[in-house]
Amino acid sequence: MKEELPTATPDGQARLSALSFPGEVARQPTSLVSYRSTGLLLIIGPEHRAMPLAERLKDKLNCTVLVTDSPTAGEVPSLNLEPPELPSKESSARVLRVPLSDVKGHLGQYTVTGSLGQEEINLAHAVEGGREHFDLILDLSQPARILSEILPPGYYAPGEDADALERALSEIPQMVGEFEKPKYFKYDPSICAHGNSGLTGCTRCIEACPTEAISSLGDKIGVDPYLCQGAGSCATACPTGAITYAYPRVDDLLRDIRELLKRYRGAGGKAACILFHDAEIGREWVQAQAHSIPERVIPVEIEEIGAVGIDTWLATLAYGASEVALLTVPDTAASVLREVEMQLEVTSAILEGLNYSGDRVRIFGVHGERSAAESLQALSEQFEVLPAAFEPLEEKRTTIRLALDHLHEQAREPDGQTALPAGAPFGEIKVNRDACTLCMACVSVCPASALEAGGDLPQLRFIEWNCVQCGLCETACPEDAISLAARVILDPARRRGTRILNEEQPFHCVACGKPFATQSIMDRMAEKLRGHWMFQNPSQLQRLQMCEDCRVKDMFKKERGLMDVDRNPG
Repeated sequence: MKEELPTATPDGQARLSALSFPGEVARQPTSLVSYRSTGLLLIIGPEHRAMPLAERLKDKLNCTVLVTDSPTAGEVPSLNLEPPELPSKESSARVLRVPLSDVKGHLGQYTVTGSLGQEEINLAHAVEGGREHFDLILDLSQPARILSEILPPGYYAPGEDADALERALSEIPQMVGEFEKPKYFKYDPSICAHGNSGLTGCTRCIEACPTEAISSLGDKIGVDPYLCQGAGSCATACPTGAITYAYPRVDDLLRDIRELLKRYRGAGGKAACILFHDAEIGREWVQAQAHSIPERVIPVEIEEIGAVGIDTWLATLAYGASEVALLTVPDTAASVLREVEMQLEVTSAILEGLNYSGDRVRIFGVHGERSAAESLQALSEQFEVLPAAFEPLEEKRTTIRLALDHLHEQAREPDGQTALPAGAPFGEIKVNRDACTLCMACVSVCPASALEAGGDLPQLRFIEWNCVQCGLCETACPEDAISLAARVILDPARRRGTRILNEEQPFHCVACGKPFATQSIMDRMAEKLRGHWMFQNPSQLQRLQMCEDCRVKDMFKKERGLMDVDRNPG
């Protein structure tokens, strides 16, 4: 690939020098996920389509057909495991004629259940006795039983596409044996903003996953490594860095990019544009279009285009790239593309706030009215920044902060702050001081330490840079006093500062003088208890104004315990 790229200009020579860097030498390895398939295939579909396909595959696979044709009037669902007669020859496929209930799983582990009368049965067990799972599924039904954008490995749903069906029939026999793939993700639940105390906050990774591998487990998430196929949009969407891409890790990728740019500049190259592309169709496109790609464009292969986001893009610009180009292909899942576009919208707003051009990071599609190569050639060179020296880190928010600090330092008259699209992972919370009682429910659920109590003082403090806009504080507030506002403070000194969102003078215990609450909390409590039968006596109301210790002492001093009802008001 390196020698195929043109070198007619100094930029082309510099690119060749940069790409001579081997890269990936010091990358951290990831663990592997293993599959095992023995070739037990279930074909789901109408009998007239499914049986001929079973005939084609019978010599290579152990085939079972689940017929989905509507039963004739009065027909009772049954298991018919005897090979039926075909007009021309005997078939070795077994036939199931039961309503299909559920299909789930992955290569080597597909659980398929059907209904036989009132009983739910495991169809693999019904077919094979000791088996609980099918290894492979060819689903001809409309719509397919599994509808994720990227289907699980070993599941084929060609629909009415004859070419897709032929590809499936060619590939399925090869899916017998043991297979391995990388575990593409790493998850740190300690900084996950999905939930707290039974409340739901951030769901961005769940919404962005095209394989439906991510699910809610209450306050945290679960990721099925067998369903995950490395689309990367979960890591791009995650506001905290709780879920990160592990193949490669972002810090390893950025280390390679920093070295590429250093070598490019050292060889005399100007205004480098880093072109991220995937390892399949994107690679083929780069090879096919090598002589049409501008010589200042440096291709960088990643596993999937969704695996890079704001942290990678901004750090790449900070390391001296003039632009970042993202090559999308027709197979890019819609949810992945939506997430990339959302992150791109946020990045453009940040760049414009820094007084850079917002299109320094752009998407280029392989197909369209104008080819990606032509669009790359039309890129106008941006003013260069001095390359940053910070070390690439695995911490997403820290990487973004370091890149922002450097770009702010190099910017021409940057703004102090800029508004961001709703859903951005940066912003402030606004507190209605009239409604807020400083109960600190928001502090107790904040996953990012953006909110703090004031210690001995009744204060609500806020560190804006830590806020990931997960919404947990807004949900937890009993007074509906909190709202979110997406923005980013660009000035480093202001961004990391702490400010007070609300404060009151402390309310002091009427017995010992100890501060233990706020006046607003006391007022709310008195208002709610004013009509209660237990608090009609002034002495009972006065006890509410005591700290916990003095309240207990007062109850036992009068020897009336917890039910201190004045029996002789007169």
